[in-house]
Amino acid sequence: MLNKPISRRALLGGAAAGAAGLLFSGCTTERADGKIEVEIVSYKQEAVSIFEQLMEDFNASHDDIYLNIQSPADAVTVMKTRFVRENYPDVIGIGGDGDYANFTDSNILADVSDCPTIEDVQDAYIDILDSVTYVPMEGIYGVPFVANAAGMLYNKDMFAEHGWTIPETWDELIALFKQIQSEEPDVYPIYLGYLDTWTILSPWNSITANMVPSDLNYQVNLGNAKFADYYREPAERMLELLDYAEPGPFAYAYNDACTAFARGQSAMYPCGSFAVPQILSVNPDMNIGMFPMPSAENADDRVVISGVDLQWCVAETCEHKDAVYEVINFLSQAENVQTYIDDQRAIPCLEGTFELDPLFDDVAPWIEEGRVLDYLDHSYPSAMGCDAQLQTMLLNKDVDAFLTKWDNDWQRYNRSVIRKVQAAAQE
Repeated sequence: MLNKPISRRALLGGAAAGAAGLLFSGCTTERADGKIEVEIVSYKQEAVSIFEQLMEDFNASHDDIYLNIQSPADAVTVMKTRFVRENYPDVIGIGGDGDYANFTDSNILADVSDCPTIEDVQDAYIDILDSVTYVPMEGIYGVPFVANAAGMLYNKDMFAEHGWTIPETWDELIALFKQIQSEEPDVYPIYLGYLDTWTILSPWNSITANMVPSDLNYQVNLGNAKFADYYREPAERMLELLDYAEPGPFAYAYNDACTAFARGQSAMYPCGSFAVPQILSVNPDMNIGMFPMPSAENADDRVVISGVDLQWCVAETCEHKDAVYEVINFLSQAENVQTYIDDQRAIPCLEGTFELDPLFDDVAPWIEEGRVLDYLDHSYPSAMGCDAQLQTMLLNKDVDAFLTKWDNDWQRYNRSVIRKVQAAAQE
């Protein structure tokens, strides 16, 4: 393997002291009834009811394996605490993000290339996991299960009523904004809700991923590029959005934006599928669609931002991978995947004939063809406060200062990763 091990204790990071006592049963063990117990710790607390149903179905149909799925509050902190204590769950259910990269880089996760289910996973999501890790990895360290997507959410009924068409280029998007302002002066073209800084990352990811090389972070870490050479135009487009949004978007939070969009105060909302349950809690009858952010230079080059929202990662210490693989195979059966995506409005990472939520009708061709890229912020160091830097840039309208600070802070907060990337490249 190209990656170098680091101390597992370093993974604890900001783990709360109170999480230290939240320990479960440990790696695959044999129960008193002779069954092998497989423990999954998942970070998807909102899917507890689905997991309970799947766990019940699995245990009713298997007499040699007992499945135990836990979804604790602050699950990632619990995982890190358990790793420090070397009390590993058999399987962890996490997204394809920075935590996954840290766990992989620390040699905690097993190579699951031999898991039969891998053959059914869309190549695009295997590639996305590869792109998240800090250095090129030999092997596969997670079995992608479901994904989410981000782009531009829009009010389908409002679009149909006015005859508005989905834009395919940035110029067409701006023209649509102006058309809405002209035809519906009481409706904002978009709502932003930038008080919560993390919400700024949704449009940033969608705009920027269509405009910069997909391996830009890696090239910067190698020392071959600077963000300032690529991030200026995306930053300027982020500023341009302010002209067509609610006045003073920095005074309104995520919930405010979801509520305003649900009530028809805006025609569009640049966010992800994860926001739809919140929107529908305000207006259950709303007809919501999503289209790719039209920021690519050529319309045919547009991509949909889609990240691995949940994957099954196996602990390196797991002694009964055959039992774990039987569990993963069960969870990946078409009817069980369909149950999950129906409940969570998710996108399956597995090949097959699935019925997607109507939300994804307009991005389905991109998803089916694998024209997807991961969320850029999955590879941003959390200590750098990238969302706050974007907010400052938008408030001050100073792109030059933003670009300078971004490059300087990247070198400061990403030092250890940069060393690993460059060392791996030399090897």
